Amino acid sequence: MKRNGAKGAFGTAAAGKPRVGLRQVAAVAGVSTATVSRVVNRPETVSEALRIRVNMVIEQLGWVPNAAARALASNSTGAIGAIFPALALGDFARAIDAMQDALAAHNYLLLLARSQYDADQEFSLARKLVERGVDGLVLVGGTRSEAYDAFLSRMEIPYVNAFVFDENSRAPCVGPDNAGAMADMVDYLVSLGHTKFAMIAQTTRNNDRAAARREGLRDALARHGLAIPPQSMVEGEWSIAEGRKLFRRILASTPRPTALICGNSMLAVGAVLEAASAGIDLPSQMSIAGYDDSELMSELPLPITTVRVDSDEVGRVAADTVIAMLQGRKAEGRRILSKVIARATTGPAPHN
Repeated sequence: MKRNGAKGAFGTAAAGKPRVGLRQVAAVAGVSTATVSRVVNRPETVSEALRIRVNMVIEQLGWVPNAAARALASNSTGAIGAIFPALALGDFARAIDAMQDALAAHNYLLLLARSQYDADQEFSLARKLVERGVDGLVLVGGTRSEAYDAFLSRMEIPYVNAFVFDENSRAPCVGPDNAGAMADMVDYLVSLGHTKFAMIAQTTRNNDRAAARREGLRDALARHGLAIPPQSMVEGEWSIAEGRKLFRRILASTPRPTALICGNSMLAVGAVLEAASAGIDLPSQMSIAGYDDSELMSELPLPITTVRVDSDEVGRVAADTVIAMLQGRKAEGRRILSKVIARATTGPAPHN
């Protein structure tokens, strides 16, 4: 992969201020410019005493090596790009925190971008990150256009698919079995006697995780000889307001469900809040469950039953996996386990 050239080998300076350069550092430290370069780029190749001396001069002069020039010399920017559909949602936010910590431990910088579940925007962001020289990518999901896949192959850039698990994927996958996780929730609710189900699903637009959860729910219900009527399956985005609006549609459907499963945490929070406004007692009249486990889910006056995915582990393992690929080590995907967390919004089916 080609790197863009940089004007000036080393050093940056604010406008109007004299530029501190590599040669000045070398002259003050009494070493060659090649030695300064080795201290910065390959510190393990010089003695500790020399490393301390040169670093003290660097600190005193306030010299900052030019990242673009270092990239030209090493063919690496030390940066990993990650594209998430959203940055503020609970599971994604926790994964990002864990990913940044894991990358920092290996002296890598995390560069973040947000696609808003827009396939074209995600492809454009991936191109821009690669153009800026990232060494690898962490992407969410595994469904992409042919052009997007061809681009990743052509650039030969290591990448990891996060929040999904597919052992047949060309790229390593780090995440839960979304379909299996939702099936576990169905099995739990059926064990409580529920037979009338509804779902507030997250839109499947550019979202293979949401599609897998929906199919996992349908397949699990079929195993129990059950199904969701078309009017009891509604779809929307990932906000609390959307959850409230869609819950009102569920209430207007016939037959009214005794168990409602929501495709993400924000939709579940919205549904629970709207149930309270409508005077529906949870869980004696209806059970509501979600997917993901943001802090809000457990801190509401009525904590919400949900599927919990260890998103911190997703972030850590995704970071470690892309680094392993960069280092030429064997990199395999990993299934991150999920589990049903039973809380106050679910209980035995009401007897009608």
